[in-house]
Amino acid sequence: MNYTSNPGKLALSKLHNPELLVRECYVGGEWVSGDGLKDVIDPGTLLSVFETAQCGVDIVDICIAHAEQSRSDWQSRLPVERGLILRKWAKLIRKNADDLAVIISVEQGKPLFESKGEVEYGASFLDWFAAEGERALGQSLPSHKPNMFTTNFAQPIGISLAITPWNFPLAMITRKAGAALAAGCPMIVKPAAETPLSASALAVLAAEAGIPGGVFQVIHGDASTLCAALLKHPEIRALSFTGSTRVGQILLEQAAGTVKRCSMELGGNAPFIVFEDANLEQAVQACMEAKFATSGQDCLAANRVYVHDNLHDEFVALLAGKIENLQVGYGLNVSTQIGPMTVAGTVIKCAEMVRDAVQEGAVIVTGETSKNDGGYFVTPLLLTGVTDDMKISREEIFAPIVSVLRFNDVCDVIQRANDTEMGLAAYVYTASMSTALWASEALEYGMVAVNAYSFTGPPLPFGGWKQSGLGREGSTLGINEYLENKNVSFGGICPHIPD
Repeated sequence: MNYTSNPGKLALSKLHNPELLVRECYVGGEWVSGDGLKDVIDPGTLLSVFETAQCGVDIVDICIAHAEQSRSDWQSRLPVERGLILRKWAKLIRKNADDLAVIISVEQGKPLFESKGEVEYGASFLDWFAAEGERALGQSLPSHKPNMFTTNFAQPIGISLAITPWNFPLAMITRKAGAALAAGCPMIVKPAAETPLSASALAVLAAEAGIPGGVFQVIHGDASTLCAALLKHPEIRALSFTGSTRVGQILLEQAAGTVKRCSMELGGNAPFIVFEDANLEQAVQACMEAKFATSGQDCLAANRVYVHDNLHDEFVALLAGKIENLQVGYGLNVSTQIGPMTVAGTVIKCAEMVRDAVQEGAVIVTGETSKNDGGYFVTPLLLTGVTDDMKISREEIFAPIVSVLRFNDVCDVIQRANDTEMGLAAYVYTASMSTALWASEALEYGMVAVNAYSFTGPPLPFGGWKQSGLGREGSTLGINEYLENKNVSFGGICPHIPD
C-alpha cells in the first residue's frame, strides 16, 4: 500500500453533498463542537481523513433534557405521522446513497459495493418500522371476572440509548432508531469511535426529514465515560447495544442499577455444516459468501466450517482456489473484495491465532500469516486440520481466515457446533429435508440458514441465544424492545337495570 497519498480524504472532499460531512455532535437539533477533536483514521491508509468533535460527560444531561422535552410531542403524534417522517428519512438516505457509501468505505474500510449494499439495507429498516409503528398492537382479552372489561395497551417505553458498532456503522443505527422512533421513543446514539462520520451524516438527513432535534441525537467521545454516565440516568429506559460479548456484559451491569430494558446483539461463533449429501459447489460458494462478507468482520461470519469426511478434500481444494482469487485492496478500488481490518491490533491477533493453530497441528492450505508492518490488511487464509479445542475454534475470528474441521457423525457434529457459549447464527448445507429440519431444531442458535448464506433483512427477527444476546431486532418483534405493556381493567361496566 502506498501511504504517500490520501485517497480517503480526497474522496470525502468530492462528495456530491458536502453537508453530510460534519465534525460536531448533534444535540437537541444543534451541532455542538464539544471539548476537542479526534482524528478519523482511514484503515486502508492509516491516514487521518477528517476530525470529529469529542464531548465530555457534561453533554449527557443536555442530551437527556432535550430528549425528555421532545418525548411527549413525539409520542403524541399519530403513528402514521411518525411513519411518514421515517419514510422521508429513508428516501433521503437512498438519494444520498453514493456519498454515504463513500463515507462508510473510507472510515470503515469495506469494499465500496458492500457499503452501497449497507446503505440500502439500512434504509429498508426505516421503511419497515414506519409500517410496524402503525400496527403496534395492544390486546383485548375476555375478562376473568364478571362485569369487567380488560385491555392491554402498548405504549412507548421512553428515552432509549443506542451504542452501535463499527462494522455496519449506518445500518446498525437505522435498525435501532427505526424501531425506537416508530414506537414513539427518542433515541440518543453513541456510535463507535472508529466510524463517527456515518452517524453524523444520518443526523444531517434526519434533520432534513423533519425529525425533531431531541428525538434523534448523536454524540461522540470516550465510549466508556459517556456510556457509563448515560446509563446512570433513570430517564433512559432502554438500551440497545451491538458489539462484543464482554462489552455487553459490562453494559448490562451498568444498566442493572436502574433496571433498563436491554437489547443485546453480541458476539458469534457461527458453525457452517456441510453434510455428506450437500451440493458441493453450492456449499463452497456459500462458504465464501458467509465467511468473507465485510472482510470477515461480521458477527454472522462462518467461524467453524465442519465438512463431512467424504467431501472434505474436494471441498478444501475448491475453497482454496476461490480464496486465492480474492482481491485484497483499498475499499474504494472497484476490484477490491477484501478491505483492511478496521480495528488496530486485529493483524497481530490473527497472526497469533494462526500460529497457535499450526503449532497444535493445523495446516495452512493457502494464504500466509500477515506481516506486522503496521498496516491493517489481513491476507485471506485457509486452515485445515483444525480441532474444536484450538483457540481459533473457541474464539470469534472476525477476519478473513477460514478454519475447516472434519466430521463423520451427524449427531456428533451438532453437539460440537453447540459446544460454545455463543449462539447467534448457524449454517446448514444438505439435500435432505429431514436432515435440514432435524439440524435446524437441534442447533442452539437464534438464526439458522439452510442452503442459504444471505438471510438477514427487516422481516427477520435478528438475535441470538446464550451469550450472543438478548431480545430481537427487525421483524414484528423489533418494535417490542421499545414498548411497555399496560393492563387496564374496567369494572362495573354493566348498566344498572331498575327493578
